Amino acid sequence: MVLKKRKTINNLSDKFNNLKDCDLSIQISLDGFSFCIRHQNEIGLTKYIPFEESSTTPELHLKNLQHSFAKEQNLQHSFKSVNISHVNELCTLVPRPLFDAQNLKQYIKYSTKIFKNDYIVYDNIENHQMVNVYLPFVNLNNFFFDKYGSFEYKHAATILVEQLMNTYKLSEHPKMFVHLYKNIFEIIVIGQQKLLFHNFFNYLSKEDFIYYILFTAEQLHLNPETFELVISGEIHNDDDFYQMAYTYIRDVKLLEVRSNYTFSNEFTAAHKRAFYTLINQ
Repeated sequence: MVLKKRKTINNLSDKFNNLKDCDLSIQISLDGFSFCIRHQNEIGLTKYIPFEESSTTPELHLKNLQHSFAKEQNLQHSFKSVNISHVNELCTLVPRPLFDAQNLKQYIKYSTKIFKNDYIVYDNIENHQMVNVYLPFVNLNNFFFDKYGSFEYKHAATILVEQLMNTYKLSEHPKMFVHLYKNIFEIIVIGQQKLLFHNFFNYLSKEDFIYYILFTAEQLHLNPETFELVISGEIHNDDDFYQMAYTYIRDVKLLEVRSNYTFSNEFTAAHKRAFYTLINQ
């Protein structure tokens, strides 16, 4: 997949002259990071910074972040609050009635290779009786703590699942949501007023993309002629991936972003989809 360059929105009003009154959100993955600066209800700036090389080790991951971070002048300030979200497939959702904080390793060991000293944490998914157990990028959290002091962090899947459940839980018919990142994508299926499925998949081609969608649909007995596929992330309706999905599934849509935030006229619907989890964290 050839990702289009994400447009930087940098139309800061006078409200953003003093960044100490602003909130900073950062979303970090193995391939780069995005950030968003907000003042009260107004989104003033969003930007995606890809790393020059893929982060194949924790040490290289930290080096990539430090190198890219130092170049961003807007990040060299204090902020009112800082929120971090981690994008990786090292997570699993657990029903809250079955959750015990003493057994974190037991929940995640079946879906993720873990080591003795791995640091495992969890997010509560509010109002939906679920917990997301995951491995954060610990060394990057340490970097952010040294940079900003205290901050809050979550897994990006926590944000996405919570947002989609809040919006679509009462939908009568099953919906499959696909959120695209650079080299992985997330599938969420909501139906019968509950979460039916959640997982991450690695992909290199549009054939990988449609294979995992159709395989998931088959496992859940969803008919491609009747279920609705909603796609978000870095995608457009003239994108090869969108066209591939439309070839095999009758009802394909791009996510309609619903937000209480105020955006400048520079924010297109495509831009809001690309930064959907970042804006909502």
